[in-house]
Amino acid sequence: MPLPVFLILLNVPLFLYGAKKQGGVFTFYAIYAVAVYSLVAWIITDILPVDVSFASPLAGSDLLLCALFGGLISGVGSGLAIRFGGSMDGIETLAVIFAKRLGLTVGAFVMIYNVILYVICGIVLRDWILPLYSIVTYGAALKTVDFIVEGLDRSKAAFIITSKPDEICERLSETFACGITLLDAKGYYSDTSLSLVYIVLNRFQIGKMKNIVRETDDKAYVSINEIAEVYKAN
Repeated sequence: MPLPVFLILLNVPLFLYGAKKQGGVFTFYAIYAVAVYSLVAWIITDILPVDVSFASPLAGSDLLLCALFGGLISGVGSGLAIRFGGSMDGIETLAVIFAKRLGLTVGAFVMIYNVILYVICGIVLRDWILPLYSIVTYGAALKTVDFIVEGLDRSKAAFIITSKPDEICERLSETFACGITLLDAKGYYSDTSLSLVYIVLNRFQIGKMKNIVRETDDKAYVSINEIAEVYKAN
């Protein structure tokens, strides 16, 4: 069976499921993306076979370089499709639906699925060269997809335990003009009353936040976690 036809038939059941969960617009964009992908795959493989050394003279026939840069290119395409309301295949459709519910990024969901798939392929084919290089490809694609989908300014949540909450909150509010949550806390060993300051910032603001806390209370304890999504429920 030609590769483009196989890609379309393989993804139809998953797209139908995606239509039920994500709506018609998402499914339309996903089908459009797969149609373009299949068309270009057909042109490259059957009409105008691409000489790898010509398309990428630096990589040539080096499978590692091809896997790395192929993953980057694939990740950019998949990430853009997902970010603007579609997907490149059925597995990415499932990733869009289930990744957040499982506490995973879209790239991590796709990566886990494909690692399992390629391990099975290695066992069945009794040849691990191509499956392992394929895992390398999806490793590169994973980070690229997450970078495109989540964005460069992915948010971080800071938990600040301090004995000077008013001073810290005042400076943070003046500097970042964002919401801050203040909770009562108590040190277990010291048995002293403290406060927990919770604030969400982007990664470029974290350094400034650390300096403010250090200057205001050099005994404060700060914990910083990366978060995948922030939204206000109305």
